[in-house]
Amino acid sequence: MPLNEVTKLYETLNKEFNSANPNLQKCGEYLEKLKIAMIEFQFIAPEGEAQDQKILLLTREILEIGALWSIRVKDIPSFERYIAQLKTYYHDYSNLPQSPRMYSIIGLNLLRLLAQNRLSEFHTELETIEPDQLVSNIYIKHPVEIEQYLMEGSYNRVWNARANVPANEYLFFMDILVDTIRNDIASSSKKAYTSLPLSDFGSLLYFNNENEVLKFAKEHNLNINMAEKRIYFVTKDKKTDEIPTKETISKILNYARELERIV
Repeated sequence: MPLNEVTKLYETLNKEFNSANPNLQKCGEYLEKLKIAMIEFQFIAPEGEAQDQKILLLTREILEIGALWSIRVKDIPSFERYIAQLKTYYHDYSNLPQSPRMYSIIGLNLLRLLAQNRLSEFHTELETIEPDQLVSNIYIKHPVEIEQYLMEGSYNRVWNARANVPANEYLFFMDILVDTIRNDIASSSKKAYTSLPLSDFGSLLYFNNENEVLKFAKEHNLNINMAEKRIYFVTKDKKTDEIPTKETISKILNYARELERIV
């Protein structure tokens, strides 16, 4: 496919993708055709540095739209492939002007690694970013702060950060993170309580209404008593190592006071 035809196809893709109501299926079809064209370019000898840079910039633009398209269609493996290709254009071609989308996409990738609990890779990626960008760039600062909140166990701050994402695409990975947090809280609740009021359980899991709580409970096979408006965590194969009752806790506190007197 000649370069001028590829350019026209890219312009069609760019216009459709950035429209108010883009047809994502069409965008996917355009991207498939453009991927084939990009492979062909790899075997074409450039007609000079200006022509070579034009192809590189065009390819980078296509890959960036592909990465963002992958998020919109919720295809994480596709996003990972586009990111792997974009790293070359972001880090190896120093002669190219910086892309205005670069930090937004790098930040998305950082958030993906957090959502997948790939912390080692997350920190490896941070090392490739200029130190000043970690605190000044909104796209990079957001996932850096999220990681800090997770390490602190400040789940409420993670939830609040969802309302302050630097771009709409970030919501995809934030929702995955919130789902992971909900599962962790639910697992901890099973160990700490025999039951909880529906309203309290909903507050713990950051749900907005009772229907969301009921849906979550059913998906996780939790026992629901609608008459009492409670969630029960007791199972038939209940273990004997239960959480101490109020009476037991009271005894432990008394023992502690006696020990203080002896000391």
